[in-house]
Amino acid sequence: TDGIGLGAARLLAAKGHDILVHGRNPSKLESVHQQLTSEFGNSVSIKTYCADLSNLPEVDKLATTIIERHTNLDVLINNAGVLRTANPITKSLLDVRFVVNTLAPYHLFKRLETLIGPTGRVINISSAAQATVNLKALEGIVQLGEAMEAYSQSKLAITMWSKACALRPNAPTMISVNPGSLLATKMVKEGFGIDGKDLSIGSEIVCRAALSTTFANKTGQYYDNDAGRFGSPHQDCVDSTKVEALLASIEQVLANEMN
Repeated sequence: TDGIGLGAARLLAAKGHDILVHGRNPSKLESVHQQLTSEFGNSVSIKTYCADLSNLPEVDKLATTIIERHTNLDVLINNAGVLRTANPITKSLLDVRFVVNTLAPYHLFKRLETLIGPTGRVINISSAAQATVNLKALEGIVQLGEAMEAYSQSKLAITMWSKACALRPNAPTMISVNPGSLLATKMVKEGFGIDGKDLSIGSEIVCRAALSTTFANKTGQYYDNDAGRFGSPHQDCVDSTKVEALLASIEQVLANEMN
């Protein structure tokens, strides 16, 4: 409902695409719905969905609602992200950075994959900040001391599972994107105390990743918008042992949370 996500939604709507907008705050969602409807009228359909992505059962309900109301999705953009927060540990004792930045996107993808199909795309927002994942931290067994430590690990994790899932039969086109470092998002302002760079840098590359033919045959790859090209992510993304261990941990945490 703000930042890169809202900017991308506006760009996609301007190109005539129907939009499903997710947000955590009902009043902000309603405001965004009014903004986009005022801008684009009846030329596109704007639907809103409210869910707290730090609550995995709520993420599951969100996916169920979308499945009940829609027969297909062309693109899923996993854009929500958390760096600093007053309550970094959830009621389930999981680090909220892993939940919002890694686990919730994975669960949404898995639940919605049949609606997306092999012709669709999944755009996962990664980061230039990537660090080897402590699986015990992802599983809530240990806590990480620094917000940036958890954030960078969560962003490597989403990059790793993006590449791994792209290799599965009949998978959608899966692309992880670093939209640009230190853009003027709320997360950057609160986390680093700076205004940041033009938000449109991030919104435009996300829109391109969702629609451009340039990205159509790049499944499993990582796009670094700081460099303006596809590039090599962290070395752990090509370490099959680490990737398999990460996927097993993700599946186990999700199974625990859904019971």
